Amino acid sequence: MRAALLALVFIGAGGVAMADPAEGVWQTKPDDNGDYGHVKISACGADLCGVLVRAFDGSGTEKSSSPNIGKRIVWDMKAEGGGAYGDGKIWSPDRDKTYRSKMALSGDVLSVSGCVLGGMICRSSEWRRVK
Repeated sequence: MRAALLALVFIGAGGVAMADPAEGVWQTKPDDNGDYGHVKISACGADLCGVLVRAFDGSGTEKSSSPNIGKRIVWDMKAEGGGAYGDGKIWSPDRDKTYRSKMALSGDVLSVSGCVLGGMICRSSEWRRVK
């Protein structure tokens, strides 16, 4: 009986999905206009995606009517192990450009970088975990 109960516990635990450590809400660095946002990173199938959930101006005032709220910022990001993510895309609202992107997680800091034009133009930023 005890062995059967233990087996059921292990079978049940196998069906529980583990959250990726990068999942959560991240505060971006200010863009070229001084604006910043909160991006919610979550699973999209086997990959990670991120959506802008809050926007702020340079003084920290929330811009609840921003047209970018609800827009996809990160997509197709694949976990590579050891806190590294790659092969994704990131959209920069201030430049309206999409970059080939990668991320690296270290504690509550998510280093995000991306390039366009075959790696000729690149940007990087550190996002801080909000929750």
